[in-house]
Amino acid sequence: MNHHEVAVTGLGVMAPHGDEPGALFEALLQGRSAIQPVFPELPKPAAAATVAFDETRWFTKLQLAGVDRVSQLAMAAADLALRDANKPLADVDLERVGVYAGCGMGGAAALEAAYRGNGRVSPLTIPAFMPNAPAAHVAMRNGVLGPVLTYSVACASSSVAIAEAAKAIQRGEVDIAIAGGSEALIVPGVVLAWQAMQTLATFQPGEAAGAVRPFASDRSGFALGEGAAFLVLESAERARRRGARSYATLAGWGLSSDATHLTKPDAPGQARALRQALRLAGLQPRDVGYCNAHGTATRIGDVVERNALAEVWGDDFNDLRVSSTKALHGHMLGAAGAIEALITVLALHRRQLPPNANCSEIDPACSMNLVMQDDTAAPALEAAMSNSFAFGGTNSVLLFRRAD
Repeated sequence: MNHHEVAVTGLGVMAPHGDEPGALFEALLQGRSAIQPVFPELPKPAAAATVAFDETRWFTKLQLAGVDRVSQLAMAAADLALRDANKPLADVDLERVGVYAGCGMGGAAALEAAYRGNGRVSPLTIPAFMPNAPAAHVAMRNGVLGPVLTYSVACASSSVAIAEAAKAIQRGEVDIAIAGGSEALIVPGVVLAWQAMQTLATFQPGEAAGAVRPFASDRSGFALGEGAAFLVLESAERARRRGARSYATLAGWGLSSDATHLTKPDAPGQARALRQALRLAGLQPRDVGYCNAHGTATRIGDVVERNALAEVWGDDFNDLRVSSTKALHGHMLGAAGAIEALITVLALHRRQLPPNANCSEIDPACSMNLVMQDDTAAPALEAAMSNSFAFGGTNSVLLFRRAD
């Protein structure tokens, strides 16, 4: 069977730092946080990273009926990715195009409105909040007639979606894949539920922006983010044929299950996914210069991830540079894997690394080569990876190589 090399030819994002991948990356390089206080009416202070989204750029009033914010963000990000890839659908059989989307919780706004509607519930509530609505809307807008699939795997959703899309390209099942994810959960009910889990960062008044401190000794959890990101994937030879720019190749991916605990991560499970991605890409740990860590800034999670990396990298661990960008754009759950994959691709393409923000003192249990604000150049970077480790125990790793 002829295995195709998978090229990333388009990037599209709707993020708390805006809708331009380059501007998003610059904001991360400068350590600019998009996390700010939300819902002052809640009993406990809450912070999140939200998107300034102008739906009139993408939709008429009529088109918006029954389309939840989670689907609006997805459609906009997918649209931008296709534009960036220079109209890849122009000369392709639309039955050979697929949409692979991750979404953890679906249309939270529609559900919240139904609960709070005092008995008045929109007849469009169900189609608005079903988790596969974003993928379906992306497909309808672009006339996609091939597989349109949604992966709902908590924080690994869109990383898994991108890996599954890459497999389909590699096997020649589809010619073009629109792969990524979206999440829009910043509604009071969902924030209260996360607060009840005690995984969210605590902060003093005026200090929300620096509340998320991955790998720092004083870390206290994450802040939620919302947004969407999509990559356009196609075979490298197809990209060359149509003269498309290739940002990177998706060379490897790893998927594993901890099978130990629903919410507590497991280093051996993560290490299995890391090794699988390396094996598939035909790389040694020392070949990979950067890891965009899952790094949720929880007390347990950060140590487990560090230990998994240390176990796989062994003697080369100090040469691996690591950062978690969740400190700046929040934890986007179902969209986290996609936005972090996009950031990892840009890091490789530009040979610059986003710093690990807000970490003035590294927790000794997390000791590793974290990217610092004044040391972001990576002139020799050839390969980089993005980790997504989910509740439910699913671990997903994406490994990218520089395009030739």
